Amino acid sequence: MTKSFPLLFILLWSSAFISGKEIVQNASPFAALAFRFGIVTIGFLVFAYFSNDKIFGKLKNIIESISTGILFHGIYLGGCWYAFSIGMPAAIVALIVTLQPILTNILSGPIFGEKISWKQWAGISLGFVGSVTVLGIDFGKEIPPLGLVATVLALFAITAGTLWQKKLSGNLALSVNNAYQAIGGCLFNLLLMFIFENAYINFTTSFILGMSHQIILVSFGAFTILMFLIKRGTVGKTTTLFFLVPPTSAVMAWIFLNEQLTFTDIIGFLITTVGVFIATRDKKNG
Repeated sequence: MTKSFPLLFILLWSSAFISGKEIVQNASPFAALAFRFGIVTIGFLVFAYFSNDKIFGKLKNIIESISTGILFHGIYLGGCWYAFSIGMPAAIVALIVTLQPILTNILSGPIFGEKISWKQWAGISLGFVGSVTVLGIDFGKEIPPLGLVATVLALFAITAGTLWQKKLSGNLALSVNNAYQAIGGCLFNLLLMFIFENAYINFTTSFILGMSHQIILVSFGAFTILMFLIKRGTVGKTTTLFFLVPPTSAVMAWIFLNEQLTFTDIIGFLITTVGVFIATRDKKNG
């Protein structure tokens, strides 16, 4: 069962970009994220209660989980959604965030002693090239300075959050850890909402469906799998999976949103798949 988790993670995580479009059209970004993680907090706490997981652990562990939640759900997601809301081209945001596996692999060596072989670096390079091919970056578009700053902050946040989470894995039950992370994300986005935006949420059918998808499949599904993969595997190999997100999102947009899927997209998908396979396969297999 767990062998299918990487594939399931990619499918669920990539689908977030499909429903995200509906959400940002019906709500201000920080209000939507605060609402989302408020619901997610309740869900994980209920699950933890019925699973007999210890909810109140050491204060130090709770604060650490809340802090990683601020990095993942506050600065990373908040930065990306804010950038979208002020006109930052989605492809540029995706390109910058796609640097995360490279940055994580560079840092995982000195922090965790993970050794990255030349074959893995070759795979990582192919993964990045494939992602850029799919994104089809148009640098002629105007880039809002604040959007660029927000996206770069998002990149560093998800990198730091991933590395920190690897160090903290096992201190709290997974459901409890996720609950405190959601609390951190909710409170941080509430703070940003009050400071930076005229908050609004239009509870249209498309918003409700999109938010339900984000909560159930992405927060409860994909993010939980990500935390599991970070705990069980090397952080470098886990983050390399993110290279598959842009091409998978492109295929999903073609299927569900009727968006065009070009020959270039297909080539990029194939390049990325080969790269991720090379970067993540076990040494004993080659």
